[in-house]
Amino acid sequence: MHWCLNAVTEPQDFPAAVLIRALEPIVGLETMHRRRGAEPLCGGPARLCQALGITGDLNGASLQDGPLRIVEGSKPKRTAIVSGPRIGISQATDWPLRFYIKDSPWVSAAR
Repeated sequence: MHWCLNAVTEPQDFPAAVLIRALEPIVGLETMHRRRGAEPLCGGPARLCQALGITGDLNGASLQDGPLRIVEGSKPKRTAIVSGPRIGISQATDWPLRFYIKDSPWVSAAR
C-alpha cells in the first residue's frame, strides 16, 4: 500500500485536484534519507510520500496551514514548463495533463 499526495484545487463538491508526483528536496534531506533509505528520494508519488512521511493521517489536512504546506517559491520561466502525457494509467494516456520543469532531474520517469 502506497500513499499519494493530491492537492485539491477547487471548493468542496467540485472534483479538481493535482497529483504531486515528484519534488526537488531542499531541506530535511537527512530525514528523507532515513525514511527512504534509497535514491531517488522524491521521484514518484509513493517515494515522495515515504520521504515526506505522508500517511493516511494527513488525509484532508490543509496544505496552507496544516503540518505539510505548499508555499510560494520562485517561479520558473514559462518556457521551462512543459506538458506531456500522463503516466501510470491505462485510459486517456495521450492527454497532456502532466506538467513539469523541462530537463529537471527530479521529475519521476515514465517506465
